[in-house]
Amino acid sequence: MPETLALFPLNTVLFPGGPLPLRIFETRYLDMLSRCLKSDAGFGVCLIEQGSETGRARTYTVGTLARVRDWSNDADGLLHILATGERRFRIVRMRAQHDGLYLGEVEWLPDESPLPLPESAQPLAELLRTLLAPMTERYATITEAYDDSSWVGYRLAELLPLPVKQRQHLLELSDAQLRLDVIAALVQSQAEPNSV
Repeated sequence: MPETLALFPLNTVLFPGGPLPLRIFETRYLDMLSRCLKSDAGFGVCLIEQGSETGRARTYTVGTLARVRDWSNDADGLLHILATGERRFRIVRMRAQHDGLYLGEVEWLPDESPLPLPESAQPLAELLRTLLAPMTERYATITEAYDDSSWVGYRLAELLPLPVKQRQHLLELSDAQLRLDVIAALVQSQAEPNSV
């Protein structure tokens, strides 16, 4: 049976296990996060397909459950939160409340089975180590799993300089090995000199 989930349309893709820092100022999302914190509930993050973060939005149907890990009220008057991606879901039906907050009836997508990182993908793990090295603060609460194909694929998908539509495609893939293969091809194409 579908579950109802508060949705946060954004111009970014959240992956399972990934960090999501946000600055919140809209009343609809302040109220949503207050309820989430009181009940230890999560909210859904979906990439905007059409529209904007502050107005009406149409989203892609596959998103990720986010759970707040830390928060603070700063001098700028904004609520700062750090959330972490958990499970992927698919929106079955979506509607807007009177305050503009979107609610989605969602079905949970299956978690990927653990898959050891193959030897052929070790260069991708080394690339990931390089990308993560200067980001220790943002990833301080993220448990490393360089031997897990899903974890390596998700982290590369969020850190490589990819268009958001490409990130969304990688989120929607349900096969960790296929995701790594796609990322390897993207890395290879970026490394090749442009032919004239």
